[in-house]
Amino acid sequence: MTEKEILRLVADPGFADWLNQIQRVHGCAHPIYLAGRTVIRDPESGTVLHEYSTATAPGGKIAVRCRNRRESVCAPCSWVHAGDTWHLVRAGLLGGKGVPPAVSRHPRVFVTLTAPSFGPVHRLGEQRRRCRPRRDAPLCPHGRELSCAQVHSRTDPLIGQPLCPQCYRYSDHVLWNALAPDLWSRTVRVIRRRLATAGGIPRAKLKEHLGAAFTKVAEFQRRGAIHYHAVIRLDGPDGPASEPPAWATIEVLSNAIVSAVQSVYSPLPYAPEIGHFEARWGTQLDIHSITVGRGAVSDQAVAAYIAKYITKDVGSFGGTDRRLLTRHQIARRPVSRHFRTLMRTAWDLGDAPALASLRLRARAHTLGYGGQALTKSARYSTTYKKLRAARAAHAGPVLPVGEMDAAWRFVGAGHTPAEAEIAAGVASDLAWAREAANEVRDA
Repeated sequence: MTEKEILRLVADPGFADWLNQIQRVHGCAHPIYLAGRTVIRDPESGTVLHEYSTATAPGGKIAVRCRNRRESVCAPCSWVHAGDTWHLVRAGLLGGKGVPPAVSRHPRVFVTLTAPSFGPVHRLGEQRRRCRPRRDAPLCPHGRELSCAQVHSRTDPLIGQPLCPQCYRYSDHVLWNALAPDLWSRTVRVIRRRLATAGGIPRAKLKEHLGAAFTKVAEFQRRGAIHYHAVIRLDGPDGPASEPPAWATIEVLSNAIVSAVQSVYSPLPYAPEIGHFEARWGTQLDIHSITVGRGAVSDQAVAAYIAKYITKDVGSFGGTDRRLLTRHQIARRPVSRHFRTLMRTAWDLGDAPALASLRLRARAHTLGYGGQALTKSARYSTTYKKLRAARAAHAGPVLPVGEMDAAWRFVGAGHTPAEAEIAAGVASDLAWAREAANEVRDA
């Protein structure tokens, strides 16, 4: 891109209108362009109450946000999505957005569930801790040392890489990622069973006494394994508007979680390529009671923590966010050798008939994982759809109620190099303004 291209764009008669559109979509990196019209009429008289057409818009089209949650794809849209996630999680902890404030008094815990070990990997040197110090410096069957005395910094590319790639159980790693969503679903069911047992209630009648609401976000660790951060809240039989029974305490909930995590597993049918395999949680399990106000595990901190990770994906940790079409593409992806091996393993396992339901080839770029970034139970809090509608109504104007006749079509997407430069500047200015506003607020 040259300076002449930018000057040509700025000199275009429709530039001011185009820039106004880009500002309205917060400098979206990959806007969707639509052309068409909307007419709203009074259902009885047929009088036109509202009419809009892109006929007078620059290029006869209008830009809308791509709405991609991934920061690596579109930072402006990921920021908006993170804000929606913050409100969604916070409403389930403090109330608001249709959730009664009484939920702040319900038992609530913040849980982190991790994957098991598939072989030793290099670790972050927090508090100057050495990676894997071993006095005897043992060797693996392939002659590699199973120890590391380095103190790895957060940006060290060795973090998450196996000490011996030949010993690392790549097939188990990919299959665990693939089964993680099912393992979570089974865990939630077992937690509810354990709660019923703790309350002396038949499992079939638990809903008449107690409800367990949750939301969780998935995060890729540096080694490429999924782990989950979850909020679990206990309610009464009528949801967040009702108090849970007195016996349903944080201690009872925590014990139910520990028991479920230690016992639950997700099996696969026997396949010659893998033998017998079942996914289980790792030994690292963190459970913290959520406090009101400020603090390391406060409702505000938990909402911010989950909102931060909703914008991340495997690409944020050295992977790729683009789907693979052939096995040969793996060698050309700018990722670590460890991630390439995971992708090849997923691709090759995808050829096994017994594993067809896992769709491993379609998910090779995500190392086998095919679950949602964030899920929640129906009664936890509001929805993304309602939050987007509220934001659109706030941005105004409110459209009149009537019979709508709309005809829209897709006419393009993305930016030219010159447009991308201008849009990036818009996004940067908005980000700076947000940071300045936050500094003033926190002063």
